[in-house]
Amino acid sequence: MANFTIADIKALREQLGTGMVDTKKALEEADGDVEKAVEILRLKGAKGNAKRADRSTSEGLVAARESDGAVTMIELACETDFVAKNNRFIALADKVVDAAAAAKADTVEAALAADAGGTTVEQLISDEAAIIGEKVELRRVRTVTGASFEVYLHKTNKDLPPQVGVVLAYEGADAETARSIAQHISFANPSYLTRDEVPEADVEREREIVTEISRNEGKPEAALPKIVEGRVNAYFKQVSLLDQDYAKDNKQSVAKVAQDAGLTLTGFARFKVGA
Repeated sequence: MANFTIADIKALREQLGTGMVDTKKALEEADGDVEKAVEILRLKGAKGNAKRADRSTSEGLVAARESDGAVTMIELACETDFVAKNNRFIALADKVVDAAAAAKADTVEAALAADAGGTTVEQLISDEAAIIGEKVELRRVRTVTGASFEVYLHKTNKDLPPQVGVVLAYEGADAETARSIAQHISFANPSYLTRDEVPEADVEREREIVTEISRNEGKPEAALPKIVEGRVNAYFKQVSLLDQDYAKDNKQSVAKVAQDAGLTLTGFARFKVGA
């Protein structure tokens, strides 16, 4: 009879995030030796990584790390919420974000190539995925530089790690308002800092769409330019952070709130798991 108990299976499964059957079989093969069972699961999982390549990863977490005048944020994805809240997966995310921040990686490719204690981040993820038994992928990476930062990590479920992450770079001294604006970003999901950053092709496409909509609504041709520009401005209020109505007071724009607080917003990044 193998030298382990149900409690041993449960403890190892919670440690690794592996399935009940696979964990039990590994302990049986290792005759209760936990370290040997981990190695068995790793080797078995490595063979299954390729088979998992086409699986979807809709769960995971966001993590951020500040390093030398920059903050790097990552989205590390997995298949199930069971793994997302597993300590081994969370520890893996910490190692990945540390390596990405040290390399100041601003792309997934750069982060995967970064050193992670004698191996690459890509290999580290592959090795850990083999033990965890799920597809694990580094989906997004962004490094934001600036003078000061506010990092806001939001849990959409109290039992899971952060699912929404915001990094806001700014100049100024009002950290409380900067945090409030970071929370606004997590809710309002702007795509750009200013309207000037919105690609002209996107603006023209929006202008064409609202022009057609306005004509279909029977608006007078003479009034179209003013109506269209009003609707284009509404589009800017959706995608441009500084143009947005402030979540805590929709009578003010984010630009006005920042100005009144003596803040200059210089950049931001927002990730939401699976989005």
